[in-house]
Amino acid sequence: MMSIRWSRLAALAALSLAFTFAASAQVKVGTVNLQKALQDTAEIKQAEADLKARFGPRQEELAQLEKEIAKLNQEAQANQQKYNEAALAELSSRLQLRQRQYQRNSEALQDAVNRERQDILQRVGQRFQEIVKKVAESKGLDVVIDGANLLYAKPALDISADVTAAYDIAYPAKK
Repeated sequence: MMSIRWSRLAALAALSLAFTFAASAQVKVGTVNLQKALQDTAEIKQAEADLKARFGPRQEELAQLEKEIAKLNQEAQANQQKYNEAALAELSSRLQLRQRQYQRNSEALQDAVNRERQDILQRVGQRFQEIVKKVAESKGLDVVIDGANLLYAKPALDISADVTAAYDIAYPAKK
């Protein structure tokens, strides 16, 4: 939340700076929707596919465990009148064990996926800034602003597709 405020403040400052320059000289401005441009790169698409392949089996295990928990819950509710206290206590114990196991496994999986995504985004983000700079220089732009923080910009100012294409050429996805 705080980073969004700072990025919007930075975008507004950059925009006001651009308008200040525009009063004294013609400033060329471009916009990039960073999130969309990054998601459209071949490297990010490949990384997402790799993450799904790598963590898919663990996700399936969690789904199975979730089904087992639902089945145990259903059994406990349906047989509350039939089971004696010992059977209900044993069922309750199994249910709690599975729920804790699910919670631990879910958190571990989420942490692992988040770490991988952060590593990928950090690596790609640094390269992406270089590409934005190169594309801006090749187009003679003075300022490039993240389009996600703008209320309005002419579509002709958007260089997102150019940046994505340049990134894919400079850093092709590894198979």
